[in-house]
Amino acid sequence: MTDFTAPLRLRLDGDALVSNWSWLNARSGKAACGAAIKADGYGTGAAEVMRRLMKAGCRDFFVSNWGEAIAVEPLLEQGVSLAVLHGVRAEDMAAALQSRARPVLNSPAQIARWKGAGGGACDVMVDTGMNRLGLDWRQDVVAETEELEVVTLLSHLASADEDTPLTATQLNRFQDIKNIVPAARYSLANSAGICLGESYAFDLTRPGLALYGGVPRAQAAGAIRQVVFPQAQVLQRRRVLAGDTIGYNATHIAERDMEVAVLNLGYADGYLRGFSGRGSVAFEGESLPVAGRVSMDLVAVDASRSPHVAEGDWVDIDYALPSAAAASGLSQYELLTGLGARFDRVWY
Repeated sequence: MTDFTAPLRLRLDGDALVSNWSWLNARSGKAACGAAIKADGYGTGAAEVMRRLMKAGCRDFFVSNWGEAIAVEPLLEQGVSLAVLHGVRAEDMAAALQSRARPVLNSPAQIARWKGAGGGACDVMVDTGMNRLGLDWRQDVVAETEELEVVTLLSHLASADEDTPLTATQLNRFQDIKNIVPAARYSLANSAGICLGESYAFDLTRPGLALYGGVPRAQAAGAIRQVVFPQAQVLQRRRVLAGDTIGYNATHIAERDMEVAVLNLGYADGYLRGFSGRGSVAFEGESLPVAGRVSMDLVAVDASRSPHVAEGDWVDIDYALPSAAAASGLSQYELLTGLGARFDRVWY
């Protein structure tokens, strides 16, 4: 069978990934800096992210579920830990008890399940205001965690990317919990929390978005580098006459004769309709705006100012996360994790 390459790809900058982790590590002060590699490394490929960050010195990794843990557990090196944020369902117990990964226990039922099975070291999540996963901070967390071998006690910031009183409230609640619940270490800050300063760092930080080029707060602007560079191949160049329409529902009407390049890219790949009439691509330094609606597999861009772009050429999708989020109305998280399986992922 001959080698096959897809007509769209993600160029992934390994140096930028390591640079981002190094900046976050420095901002974490005395705390260790881990890495969230859930959702397949935010869509970039968890195994490749883990290899690069272990080499850079990262020793703590986080996935969401046991399927993700099983996929990367063979990569674990001596002294490197892996935690499963969603804890343990009954269906997970056989895998969890045999795994080197630790569950992050989130509820009294999970704690009872883990204790009842004779489970060993674990992490525990305490909810301090997000009302998602975790033990309620208002309950008797000391009693609920008795007889557990807690490696890391965690909580999660709900709004650290905004200026809101809730963030400081969560910090104070977590500090109170830390003072009474024994654990080997404590962890609160995500990417945005790291930007807020060392008072949020405790013993371990858990960045995700910023590792992959997301800018969670202004403090990270200029320091965090773009990691993900989508590219798509031109399938056809065509002439569109004045008055003709482009794409579904004829939302773009040509005001004058124009040249269009049709790309092998669409919302099935995570390039969603929010980019219709708002997104752009680049070729030889020229910006080519999206013309008409993004469809499932195809996008048309205005190539009138780019006489050389032709069938078979590769164009760069404008995908710096902050500006792409502003253009599309999508969050930086959605932009990353929505990139589909039809992209070849190429690290360099």
